[in-house]
Amino acid sequence: MTRRRELEQHRHTLGEIRGIMNSMKTLSYIESRKLGRFLDAQRAVVAHIETMAADFLGFYPRALPRAEEAIPICLLLGSERGFCGDFNETLLRQLESHLRECSIDTPRLIVTGNKLGNQLQGDPRVVVCIDGANVVEEAEKTLSLIINTLTELHAKEGAVSLAVLYHDPDKEQIVTTEVLPPFEQYQDTAPRFPHPPVLNLPPATFLAELIDHYLFAALHEIMYVSLMAENIQRVRHLEGAVQHLDDKSANLLHKSNALRQEEIIEEIEVILLSASSLDESRPKRK
Repeated sequence: MTRRRELEQHRHTLGEIRGIMNSMKTLSYIESRKLGRFLDAQRAVVAHIETMAADFLGFYPRALPRAEEAIPICLLLGSERGFCGDFNETLLRQLESHLRECSIDTPRLIVTGNKLGNQLQGDPRVVVCIDGANVVEEAEKTLSLIINTLTELHAKEGAVSLAVLYHDPDKEQIVTTEVLPPFEQYQDTAPRFPHPPVLNLPPATFLAELIDHYLFAALHEIMYVSLMAENIQRVRHLEGAVQHLDDKSANLLHKSNALRQEEIIEEIEVILLSASSLDESRPKRK
């Protein structure tokens, strides 16, 4: 009886854990659906800014700042929470591969997400570790801290280049996107229109402000993509964990039923032995 009760208690505990994990999976699924709507709108904003930059540089290519030696900065978008498999480990492997390919010896790392930050704790390359976003509404705060860090580094050390490493759920791999310096691919673009755009600002000033808007919008899009990938991976990971708990609970139920059958058999044997003893104790009639 004691062993069966232990199994039932264990099975009850697994059921409670399963309920918590299933709720976490549902919340991650809802968040990924919500992110899909935000992401479509943000991609449209980034595409509009890029089109505007291409049209502008078709007439004012000299407004683009000259390429100069810049301090390489890598922004790593890790996870704030767990239950998402090897999300952060694969990001770190891709970082080392990127540094080798680009022959970067002394990078500065900006890290988002406490889970990733804990793995890089004590790494001298890390400039700052920023809390990541749990939900889409928290992305604004994280993004502001990233922009502030980039501004401080630019003021302290001069020109900087920025590469962002993040998970892309559509490509199902880690993507490295060069965000700074921007618009270099449009420097030799032929004009699409016969007349240049009408500006109320000097071309260099206009481009500087456009770059600020682009950086904010592009990082917004990338953060949404990374958060989407994190939630999708968390759903998959939790689905596997829930299935494992279901299998284990079914195994415990099978063992509990087997023990119950043994208890019933023992009870029947006791009853039969008692009945036999009663028959033997009764006086026989002549």
